[in-house]
Amino acid sequence: MTSPVHPFWRPDRHAARRDRLVRRARLKSAIRAQFDARDFLEVETGIVQVSPGNETHLHAFEAHWLASGDVMQRGYLHTSPEFAMKKLLAAGERRIYQFAPVFRAREASRLHAPEFTMLEWYRSGEDYTALMADCADLLRLAAETGGQREFRFRGRTCDPLAEPERLSVSEAFRRHAGIDLDAHLADRDGLASAAMAAGLRIAPDDTWGDVFSRVISERIEPCLGIGRATVLDRYPVSEAALARPCPDDPRFAERFELYACGVELANAFGELTDAAEQRRRFEADMAEKERLYGERYPLDEDFLDALAEMPPASGIALGFDRLALLATGADDVAEVIFTPWPFPEDPA
Repeated sequence: MTSPVHPFWRPDRHAARRDRLVRRARLKSAIRAQFDARDFLEVETGIVQVSPGNETHLHAFEAHWLASGDVMQRGYLHTSPEFAMKKLLAAGERRIYQFAPVFRAREASRLHAPEFTMLEWYRSGEDYTALMADCADLLRLAAETGGQREFRFRGRTCDPLAEPERLSVSEAFRRHAGIDLDAHLADRDGLASAAMAAGLRIAPDDTWGDVFSRVISERIEPCLGIGRATVLDRYPVSEAALARPCPDDPRFAERFELYACGVELANAFGELTDAAEQRRRFEADMAEKERLYGERYPLDEDFLDALAEMPPASGIALGFDRLALLATGADDVAEVIFTPWPFPEDPA
């Protein structure tokens, strides 16, 4: 195996990164103190799971071990601690959080590391808008702890002390892409035509979800979190993953994502607790995964059993390394990870 060109353990390399690593550690301590003060319990859940998650475009690492009788067992390194944490909500916990190492294959860039740290927390019996307030508080805490009056990334700036803008996905489509999303919620060809009129390249075999994602990534995301953070709210229910429908309009779901400087920081749900509907979504996503990638992951039947017992709740997953990147002024997540991913894509 080829060694990294600039190993993190070289004293000069470590010295150049150490200030940001120290600020990362202080930020983690500050976040722990804030959650603890708000009566959250820090939990630790297992990394190896029956299912790594059942979203179409998430890719997992397999884990193999010898069980009794020398039978080789297969599981997965989790892509999120979500399933395990929701089981704890079903067990009776009300406010929980954790810093979890998570693993996602096929992801490596200035903003992606195949192994990274997820800050995930849940509020049982509380509306998902409470998570929006949590996010605003975390941005302020990150700025204060990291010593940054302003977040900067790739030429974009954001005031972490300003109140985040709450923007619906439909309004974002109108504002940044000139597309009336509501008129095309069940119309693949109509959405594709509108996207092409907006200058996007659409393939004949692109699904409605493919077109939606392309508009988000190419026209909307670069415009979010500029000047102040953005809470991108109310996703179409077809893009809801594990979120429940909005009570005032079931075409949309209680899902939001947090952005700063065009960087997606967090993904939040008013949690779906309808086990039958969740099974239907999982099976549809795995069918699409098999169509696109030729593979599918098993369903966690224990999770679906627990979901039927889970109380109403809201939950959120935040990429801690990305928050540390913005809080320390770094331009690559590798600069704020103590031991960066050791397998370079291109060692030359």
